Amino acid sequence: MRRIYCYITVFTATLLLIGSMALAESANTSFNQAFEKHLQGDLAGAVKSYSKAIENDATFAMAYQMRGIAQQQLKKYPQAINDFSMVITYGEPSFKCTGYYNRGIVKNMTGDFAGAIPDFSEAIALDNRMAAAFFHRAIAKSKTGDLFGRMEDFREAARLGDVNATAWLNTYYPGWRELPPAAAAL
Repeated sequence: MRRIYCYITVFTATLLLIGSMALAESANTSFNQAFEKHLQGDLAGAVKSYSKAIENDATFAMAYQMRGIAQQQLKKYPQAINDFSMVITYGEPSFKCTGYYNRGIVKNMTGDFAGAIPDFSEAIALDNRMAAAFFHRAIAKSKTGDLFGRMEDFREAARLGDVNATAWLNTYYPGWRELPPAAAAL
C-alpha cells in the first residue's frame, strides 16, 4: 500500500511539473507572438497576445511591461497604468524600477504630475543613476510649482549625462555648473 501511495505521489508531482512547464511554454509562445506583432506595429494584436501570455502566467512581469507600452502607444492610459502597476507587483527590482518609471511617464502624459513624482522617486530609490527619472521628475515638479526641486533634479539628470537636462539648464541657467545647489533655484 505504501508503495502505491509513493507511486501516486511521484506520478502526481510529475504531472504537475509537466503541466506547469506546458503553461510556461504557452506563456512564452504567446509573448513571442505578441512581441512580433508589436514590432510590426499591430498594437491591438500585440495587446491580445500579451493578454494571452498573462492568462497563462499571471505573474509574467515582462508581458505586463510590454502590454503597458502597447497600451500607452494606443493612448489607453488607464490600462497602461494598471499594467505598469502589475510590473511593480510581480517584477524583480530592475523591473520594478522600470514599472515605476513608466507609470510616472504615463501620469505625466495625463497631467497627474503630483502622482508622477512619487513614481519617479521610487524609480530613483531603486536606481539612483537613472538620469531619465530625475529629468521627468523635474518636469513634474515644475508643473506642481516646486522650482527648487525642479532645478535640483535637472542638475542631477545633467550630472548623470541626460542631454535634455543639460540643454535645458544651458538655455535657462547658463552658469548652472558654478552655482551651489541651494542658490541654483533662485
